[in-house]
Amino acid sequence: MERAHLLSNLAANGTDITEQRLTQLATELDLPAADLLVIAGHPVPAELLPPERDAEVMRQFAYSASHCDHAQLAPLEGFVRSLPRVAAPGPFVQPTSRYHRPAETGLASVLNGLIRNRGFGLQELPFMGLSRSTLFQMVSNWDPSPHRRYQLCAIAGPLGWTLPDLFAVVDEPYSDELRPILLCRHLGRVFEAAVHLTTAQLTEATEEADRLSAREDHGVWQPVSEGFVAACPDFL
Repeated sequence: MERAHLLSNLAANGTDITEQRLTQLATELDLPAADLLVIAGHPVPAELLPPERDAEVMRQFAYSASHCDHAQLAPLEGFVRSLPRVAAPGPFVQPTSRYHRPAETGLASVLNGLIRNRGFGLQELPFMGLSRSTLFQMVSNWDPSPHRRYQLCAIAGPLGWTLPDLFAVVDEPYSDELRPILLCRHLGRVFEAAVHLTTAQLTEATEEADRLSAREDHGVWQPVSEGFVAACPDFL
């Protein structure tokens, strides 16, 4: 079955597919098993979720990693993957916000689940060209709109998803001229690799990201406004 059709079908009819088969499909598609479970409408077991971790430390890690270009992201991903899986108090619980109520069904719920699978609350995501109010709306009630293609192009990269795959999941027409807005999937691969990291390990990874990027710490949140999409090998 064509990849795009398969992903679209999982989103529409995935509850009829067993978790074992979804795990097999995740391996075949080179996608996180936790993501396919979310897309198919299944609960994600605790062992596939990130461990309990400090939200502010995760926020700082995302910020520091976003300052690495492609030449720096590869060794950062390798460093993150080299950190061992260690025991943690419990699974990650996504921080709540008084500004929104995440949807429990539909595409908004799927999107929030993908974000949760990487250990993010909406406040911890790196800057990606979307306002926080837009992000809150996307995970609360993500109805079809003329802005959806832009929103998908903005968020696919931090999730580590290719644009064709994510467009297929939400059943949105994809065209080859579309590009990530600020951040590409190679940054998202680092976030995927960091799923098992504890707070202490995230601090180590943040220090490594800062070392690789040689970023100067100005003591305030200064997101990368231009990103490194122009140098992404996917589109060269």
